[in-house]
Amino acid sequence: MSTDRPDVAEQRLAADEARVSRRPKVSLGSSFRAFWAHPSPWMVMTVLVAGVTARALVGDWRWSDLWAPVVLVALFPVLEWLIHVFVLHWRPRRVAGVTVDTLLARKHREHHADPRDVPLVFIPWRALVWVIVGYHAIALLAFPRLGQALTFTVSVAVVGLAYEWTHYLIHSDYRPVSRAYKAVWRNHRLHHYRDEHYWFTVTTTNTADRLFGTYPDPASVPASATAKNLHGDS
Repeated sequence: MSTDRPDVAEQRLAADEARVSRRPKVSLGSSFRAFWAHPSPWMVMTVLVAGVTARALVGDWRWSDLWAPVVLVALFPVLEWLIHVFVLHWRPRRVAGVTVDTLLARKHREHHADPRDVPLVFIPWRALVWVIVGYHAIALLAFPRLGQALTFTVSVAVVGLAYEWTHYLIHSDYRPVSRAYKAVWRNHRLHHYRDEHYWFTVTTTNTADRLFGTYPDPASVPASATAKNLHGDS
C-alpha cells in the first residue's frame, strides 16, 4: 500500500528523469533500430506481413470489414487497462493446493523490480506464441467471412506492434520531444515510480484510467512501498 510521502515519490521520479537527461542523447532512429534487436517485434511483424498477404489473396472486400478494426482501436485503452490490471498484476493464488501463477505475471513483476531491464519490457515470446494462436483461432470462429477475420487479425497485429514500440520507447533512453508523447511517457513512469495501483494505460493517457478511477492527481498520491515489489511478496 501507499505509505511514503508524495515528495518522496516525486524525488524518485525526478531522479530517474535526471538519469535519463545525463545519458547521451539518443535519437528516435537509433531507438527504432534497437527495438528490432528483440524477438517480439519480429514475431508480430511476421504475423502482420503474413496477415496482409493472406488478406490480399482472399479478397472479398466489404465495408463490413471495417467495423471490427474501428471497435478494436476505440476500445484498446480499455482492453489495455483490463489486461494490465487482471493479467499482468495477477497475484499468485493457491487453488486446490496448487499455486496459480502465469508467465506474464511473473515477468511483469520482474519488470517492475527493474524497469531499466530492456528485455523485460517486451511481451515474453513464449506467451506471445499462445496469444497469436489464440486470437487467430477466436477470429476465425467469431467472424462469418474469412476476409473479415483476416482484417481483424491484421488490425490486432498493428495495435500490438504499436503497443510494443510505445512501451519500449518509454523505457528506453529516448527523451520526449512532443507534448503528446511526453504525457504518455510521464503517465507510465508514474505507474512505475509513484504507485503501481494507478496509471495502467501505456499507449494513451487520460482515457481508460479516468474511466475506471485510476487517474488521480499525482500530487495527491503518496509513494507506494511496493511499486518495485508488486504485492510485497519478496
